[in-house]
Order: sequence, then C-alpha cells, then structure tokens
Amino acid sequence: MIEQHLGASIDIHGGGQDLILPHHENEIAQGTCAHDGELYCRYWVHNGFVTVGGRKMSKSLGNVLLVRDLLDEAPGEAIRFALLGAHYRQPLDWSVDGLAQARRGLDRLYGVLRDFGDLPDVPCVPGLLDTFEAALEDDLNFPEAIAELFRVAKAARQATTAADRATYKAALRNAGGLLGLLQEEPAAWFEHAPGEVGEIAGIQRLVEARQAARSARDYATADRIRAELASLGITVEDRADGSAWRRTG
Repeated sequence: MIEQHLGASIDIHGGGQDLILPHHENEIAQGTCAHDGELYCRYWVHNGFVTVGGRKMSKSLGNVLLVRDLLDEAPGEAIRFALLGAHYRQPLDWSVDGLAQARRGLDRLYGVLRDFGDLPDVPCVPGLLDTFEAALEDDLNFPEAIAELFRVAKAARQATTAADRATYKAALRNAGGLLGLLQEEPAAWFEHAPGEVGEIAGIQRLVEARQAARSARDYATADRIRAELASLGITVEDRADGSAWRRTG
C-alpha cells in the first residue's frame, strides 16, 4: 500500500513508543528487504503515552477521552494547545485543570491580538521568529516554541511604538499559524463558551449594564455587576474604547 501511494521510501512513520520493538523493527526489516535494501523510512516519530490522572488511557479503565466529547468542554484550539504542552516523545497527563490552563494561556495571546486590533497588518520581519523556528526544528520542541510565543507577546506589550507593536502582532499571528493556533478573531475567541449562545448574550448584557452604570457614575451598581460577573468566571477589562470581557474559569 505504501509503495503504491507513496513510493518505496517514505519520509515519516509514526506510532506509539510501545511499537518500537518488535513491531517497527520487523517493519523496517520487511520493508527494506522487499525493496532490495532501499531505505524504507527516513524518520521515525514515536510519541509518549497520554495518561489521565496518572493512569494509562484504556477502554478497560473507562477513561478514554474522545476529541468530539472534549469539544463540549473547550474550543478546539484549547485542546490542541494543551496537547502541545509536552514534548511528543514524553508522556502527557491529561486533566481538566490542564485544559483550563491551556485556555487561559490562549486568552493571554489572544488578548494581545485584541488590544492591538486597530494596528495595520504588516509583514512579519525576517529573523524575528528565528528562535521559534529553531525550537520546531529541534525535534519538534513544541514546549519551547510555545514559550517563545509568550516571549513575543510580552515584547508586544512592552513595545513603545505602534510600528513595533504591529510587527510583534504579525509575528504572533505567523507563529501561531504554524501551530494551528490564533486562527480566530479575538472577539470570537473571547465569546467561546461551553454553554449556550443565550449564556453569552446574558454575559454581554451584564457587561453593557455595568458600562452604562459607570457612564452614569453609579459606581456601586457597576461594582455589584462586576462581582456578579466574577462569580460566573468572567473578568471585565475597561479600556478607552469600552469594556471587554474574557473567561477566567
């Protein structure tokens, strides 16, 4: 099948670490002999196991997690971000807290894109993502690449000119795109919720009511609404152009 669709040699073959011996050793021998010694595969990628609460994920334990079910709990990008949190060759212990932490991390990155949304789109400056790309080229070191994403985001916050902020914003978008992250509009991201659309509308109404109270200098009401939003896991950020909200829990 491989020969028919991909040729005698393939670039990448993946699998779990439990397949290294004897399964893949035998596959190398068979594939190489079948083609008169020609190289069967150039790179082998073996991933670590995903555990849940420190226990191996298995049907017998009833702790198998399916992506389609996780999508009821968090956006797809948050799931991807959580999975990228460990090197692919290392074990990854999946947890609800880990998923929530991934979501908060993306909130920070999307927050930069939202706050700099009025800046023009500019090309990514050559060399700005060299460290990020070097991490990917170092055996797909995703944790280091993600750490570089946060360094770019911090540099964007600390930039003193609009031109520099626009440059870092472009770098953040480009780097995120290579990982399949930061693909949404920031406003849409911060409205993601595991609940119904009506819940989002209710949150927005509270935010608008608080803004109206602030405009009327009714700070007691504004503080009460802010506390109510906080109890729902919502943080409100007051900016020159109005109030924006994001989930913190």
